[in-house]
Amino acid sequence: MTVHVEKEGEVTIVTLDRPDVRNAVDSGHARELYDAFLAFDADDGAKVAVFHGANGHFCAGWDLQFGAKLLREAQGGDAPVFADLDFEAEDMQALGPMGPSRLLLSKPVIAAVSGAAVAGGMELALWCDMRVMEADAYFGVYCRRFGVPLIDGGTVRLPRLVGMGHAMDLILTGRKVEAAEALQMGLCNRVVARGAAREAALVLARQLAAFPQQTMRADRQSAYAQWELPLAQALRQEWARGRECIAEGLQGAAQFAGGRGRHGQF
Repeated sequence: MTVHVEKEGEVTIVTLDRPDVRNAVDSGHARELYDAFLAFDADDGAKVAVFHGANGHFCAGWDLQFGAKLLREAQGGDAPVFADLDFEAEDMQALGPMGPSRLLLSKPVIAAVSGAAVAGGMELALWCDMRVMEADAYFGVYCRRFGVPLIDGGTVRLPRLVGMGHAMDLILTGRKVEAAEALQMGLCNRVVARGAAREAALVLARQLAAFPQQTMRADRQSAYAQWELPLAQALRQEWARGRECIAEGLQGAAQFAGGRGRHGQF
């Protein structure tokens, strides 16, 4: 097993560990990641996940040596490579080439990014809700050099996250994006010292886990659901989700009236 799952209270840590290939992913490891995050989502005791790469790197993308082997085996055959990964647009539980990249979970995932998060590894980081990045870590569509397409959400999530101008720059050139620039363009949320991403992500995860969960999850889902909707429909679905959380909000209001959380204290 090269995907390790740890539990620290209400936080689940999923670690990708393939040091010989900078945590690059093949189909077997993609399935392990997929299964790990589905298990996290189904675990009632888990509220937030931290996605981490061992040995100084987040993920170097798809394992190109494994991909070359697949291509050789497919040559002369009738079945196209990755035919088993086709899926319907409505299926938000489908397995992606990199594993969990097509999932829409009900709980937040925070990426702890160290070293390389490139090509499919960058797409996995984009799949997460937030990214904590070490000062010497970097992103990049490095697969541009070899003609390998972005098929794990990179062309979708990147423009939505940083805007079309920045996204086209990164997608077309494949250039390296270091932490300071990533923070400036909104590609990451926090920059921390080298070696500190995992612990910083855990601190953030514990903070999220301490909040009232029903409301936080409803707001998160509303933010994801609004993209394809006209404004009026987006506002209506926000209200419909929020209405289900009114009781939790009233409990919070009573706590505030009793003196808790005054002056912006968390």
